Amino acid sequence: MSINFKRIGQGQPVILIHGLFGNLDNLGRLARYLSEHFEVISVDLPNHGLSSHIEEFDYPKLAAEIVELVTNLGLNQCHFVGHSMGGKVAMQLALDFPHLVKSLVVADIAPVTYSHRHTHIFDALNAIDLTTLANRSEATAIVTNHGIDAGTAQFLLKNLAKENNAFVWRCNIANLATNYESIIGGLTGCNTFDGATLFIKGENSDYIISEHRPQIMQHFPKAQAKIIQGTGHWLHAEKPASFNKIVGDFIAKNLD
Repeated sequence: MSINFKRIGQGQPVILIHGLFGNLDNLGRLARYLSEHFEVISVDLPNHGLSSHIEEFDYPKLAAEIVELVTNLGLNQCHFVGHSMGGKVAMQLALDFPHLVKSLVVADIAPVTYSHRHTHIFDALNAIDLTTLANRSEATAIVTNHGIDAGTAQFLLKNLAKENNAFVWRCNIANLATNYESIIGGLTGCNTFDGATLFIKGENSDYIISEHRPQIMQHFPKAQAKIIQGTGHWLHAEKPASFNKIVGDFIAKNLD
């Protein structure tokens, strides 16, 4: 198993974990901001970016893969920041390997089971025939014709690459679809993480709602919360200065 990662800066280590269909560049602005004071390791999750494709894709497996990377890099305790699906990976890691977690930041996701929010995205991506695809503009047209907005289409098609004059997907779309129930599922086990934890919610996003509070507090009894006004699920991209400062300040308060 090989996890692709990017390592910048010096200081206490911070691990950044992206969401579904993403890659390590998604939190790039946060990485550059934090690297002024910390060592930042941005990862491509398995089945994403330049990391290996795997068959088993659930949160305990993904958490274990990140722990293996941390061990191979010779790190001890780290700060973990995860957005969306990456937030669930970070939460599962904190529950399963609490001794490795200095602090935990979860961006716009809760430890709960969600509805099928991405069916239209899988349909749109599967509508692209890579064997006949002429160019990226054609791919964009196909995706937007399936009702995907332009910004989301641009994000999704970052997974489209060209190798040996043929288009390929960086992310393992077939496997993600097969394991979608695990992806939208809640966390595994009944452990708790008693360390410093911050949930950051986009004001206009419904990924974290008041009904999720009992499950959040059950697993993360010391959880704090921040809301970034005027943002949705992509809060880190919509208001990066606010998001970066909140994350950086929280980590800085939990160095000891």
